[in-house]
Amino acid sequence: MRPLRRFDRVSDACSVLAMLLLAASAMPSFADDATPTPNKSGYTLFDPTPDADLRSFNTDGVQTRGWTVFDPTLKLGLTNTIDAELQVTPYESAVTQTAAATTRLAGVGDTFARLKVNLLGDDGGAVALAVLPYVKLPTARAGLGNGKVEGGLILPVSLSAPGGFTVIVMPEADYLKDSAQSGYHGAFDFLVNVSHPLDKRWTVYSEIFTSQSLQTGEPTIYTLDAALTCALTAALQLDLGGNFSLNGVSPRAQLYTGLSQRF
Repeated sequence: MRPLRRFDRVSDACSVLAMLLLAASAMPSFADDATPTPNKSGYTLFDPTPDADLRSFNTDGVQTRGWTVFDPTLKLGLTNTIDAELQVTPYESAVTQTAAATTRLAGVGDTFARLKVNLLGDDGGAVALAVLPYVKLPTARAGLGNGKVEGGLILPVSLSAPGGFTVIVMPEADYLKDSAQSGYHGAFDFLVNVSHPLDKRWTVYSEIFTSQSLQTGEPTIYTLDAALTCALTAALQLDLGGNFSLNGVSPRAQLYTGLSQRF
């Protein structure tokens, strides 16, 4: 499972609660039957199959719900322009439901270590630029993570726009484990985020995100994201938001709330 790293990119906040909702289709399974299978090849819409010969009812659905609880990103300023960041997941769970059974997994999630280096605009200005190399440490239990080290490079660019708007453009290159093979593949993410303060405390965000994997057979992800932040104090911020799939490839809805505290 990929971590919800985009949540803290928009508001530079740590997420304390994330809820994922995924609905996807799956092929039905059929059990062997000791009785002979009737020949139904001749039945049509106008000469339907008799009720006694109908297959058992199956909605062909698989539904997975996941929770991530207390998923902080800890940041430590090393210099005026460099931060060391560590994202840990003490607890996450996944519940998968089919017509036949329900499977539950829970435990510690993966850990992400990042280094944020501000190259431009750290103390103000119309343009800000940073580079964030990261590595994923496979601390999650089997079924919650893939058990492999992964990594990548993020390049956020912040631009001041007319009317009080701020535009963030963020390309990302990842080196990820293949889903079915033993090798690795590249992936590229890109987002455009637009934000605007509503007043001195509240700020609203809107974002378009896409992710393209170089692994054969993996479709491109497109999401529309929205967030709202509230400055509770000068050093404490509340975050509310969600990511919503535009093409049905990623989870249909990812909702989260979080707090950011500066010490």
